[in-house]
Amino acid sequence: MGINLGDIVPDFEAETSQGDIQWHDYIDGSWAILFSHPGDFTPVCTTELGQVGKLQKEFAQRGIKLAALSCNDTDTHKAWIKDIEAYTPGSKVDYPIISDPKREIAVLYGMLDPDEMDKTGIPLTARAVFIVGPDKKLKLSILYPATTGRNFSEVLRVIDSLQLTAKYSVATPVNWQHGDKVMVTPNLSDEQAKEKFSKGFEKKEVPSGKGYIRLTPQPNA
Repeated sequence: MGINLGDIVPDFEAETSQGDIQWHDYIDGSWAILFSHPGDFTPVCTTELGQVGKLQKEFAQRGIKLAALSCNDTDTHKAWIKDIEAYTPGSKVDYPIISDPKREIAVLYGMLDPDEMDKTGIPLTARAVFIVGPDKKLKLSILYPATTGRNFSEVLRVIDSLQLTAKYSVATPVNWQHGDKVMVTPNLSDEQAKEKFSKGFEKKEVPSGKGYIRLTPQPNA
């Protein structure tokens, strides 16, 4: 089963390293990230969860609730956390790691990687990232293969963009960072844009003569 952008993400109940979780109750009107990894006590996964632990304050400042997931059981998660925190100085894994040994959540969310198998030949979870809004709808999903570790600084950048564009009629251009200029969305006329953006906007000239590239200072910066 796959999940499309704008869908309400499936609810589930599961054990975690911090006790039982009911996913929709856990979100509870906040932004949330569910990210899966192929397996505990594996090298790339250890670096990823350590980095997330190190960036927890950054996620908290954005009102993000975090949860990791793999096909291992809860006891394995708890034992592995010590390695994660030891490998990445300054990391504290204070977020839950969900246990999905029967692959039920992985199947529900379409996380399984057909190229990565466990010792019994059953597929493991890929490196998936699901960003969920306060309305429990999927705002963004990214899927990485097992051999490629994720860039969680990029995940933070994407969250900044999602939260900004959810509130204002703007879009973020290529390589945008918090504080950079943003683009006025095409659905606004110039007159509407003048009313909406007190700091004004600049229109970039292009050979076509079409004035569709309009830049304005970030509204909440």
